[in-house]
Amino acid sequence: MKMTMRTGVSATLMLALVSSLSIAAAQAANVTRYPLGGNSKFPISRAVAVPAGMTIIFHSGTGPSPKDPSAQRGTAAYWGNTEEQTVSALNNIKKSLDSMGLSMGDVVKMNAFLVADPSTGHMDFQGFMKGYTQFFGTPEQPNLPARTALQVASLAGPGELVEIEVELATKSPPRHVAR
Repeated sequence: MKMTMRTGVSATLMLALVSSLSIAAAQAANVTRYPLGGNSKFPISRAVAVPAGMTIIFHSGTGPSPKDPSAQRGTAAYWGNTEEQTVSALNNIKKSLDSMGLSMGDVVKMNAFLVADPSTGHMDFQGFMKGYTQFFGTPEQPNLPARTALQVASLAGPGELVEIEVELATKSPPRHVAR
């Protein structure tokens, strides 16, 4: 009887040790996001570290869907303003990621290419941020990517003001998506 009890206790302790080591290994394999310094509340990471053994995914640049497909192609009425295009592009990315079993929380790096708003001659960074903060730094999705946002002369689609590309890190490979 004592032998059975000791064996049971030993097995329980061994299982607890193995579980603890597995949890520690999983936690060690997590992505590390470094916040901006100086108590900044700006919703990006200063840097992101991805440990060995994770799968890195490079997602192609994605633009918006037309806001009003019945409007004249290439116009603001057709595409929308910078905020609307940002939300549309990020929704398009989200749909793509969903189909691969990934999420916006897996994004570790973002490059945002912004064209100057024709009405002002400058990129609408504030409009971009209004769209961006609907997807990143929210209570539902607090993970912040390292990010670059820059103004470019133009994009492939006439009238497009926003194109976004992302890089992701995940512990498991994404699902294969049929074409």
